[in-house]
Amino acid sequence: MEKISYRLDSFEGPLDLLLTLIQKNKVSIYDIPILEITDQYMEIISSAENTDLDYTGEFLVMASQLLYIKSKMLLPKPEEEEEEDPREDLAARLLLYKKYKEASAELRKNEFATKHMIFRESEKIDFPLPPYSRHHELSELMEAFENILSRRERRRAPDKAAFTGIVGHEKVSVDDMVEKICKRLYGKGKITFDSLFTGNISKPEMVATFLAVLEMIKLAKIHAENDEKTNKLLIVKGSAA
Repeated sequence: MEKISYRLDSFEGPLDLLLTLIQKNKVSIYDIPILEITDQYMEIISSAENTDLDYTGEFLVMASQLLYIKSKMLLPKPEEEEEEDPREDLAARLLLYKKYKEASAELRKNEFATKHMIFRESEKIDFPLPPYSRHHELSELMEAFENILSRRERRRAPDKAAFTGIVGHEKVSVDDMVEKICKRLYGKGKITFDSLFTGNISKPEMVATFLAVLEMIKLAKIHAENDEKTNKLLIVKGSAA
């Protein structure tokens, strides 16, 4: 057997020492030559100069486990009985330790990757909206909504309500429409009133969307403006949004 010379304090623990011995002997974790490995392990333990019992205690515990496995391997096995391999649990622990050790080594490579980098703190940039003094009456919103409804009626497919009794009544939540409008306004600040009613949405969805607009205006979450360039009605994020 090759002479092994290691310092005990150069290992992170008994599993680290065992893994080193297995790699040095170029054997498989799945088929540990327990007799040779145990002898090498015991030789290192017996020659250790470190007398700190708190440190060497875990190595001694592993030594007793190795001696137990060694004795199990040496005992004759009855031919009619099929026993489990006493090395199986040790092999599983070594594989798990090897996995974490390799992962730790990969992380350590990038530990100081950003050591010489300087990151600038993010700055909050405000984009104040221009002052808007015009006051819109509720009747203007009603008129805009009615115009959208009339345009859609002329070109839309048969409404779901036409199938009442077959597919049942459609229920649309105003709260859902409020959430939908908030998502549309997120990151934009303003959208056209017409855009809330684009796509193949049903009349109940349109009514619920309109009621959601009125409720959000009431709560100051949005307000209405007129785009002077396009002469379109805009929905703008309010102060309470």
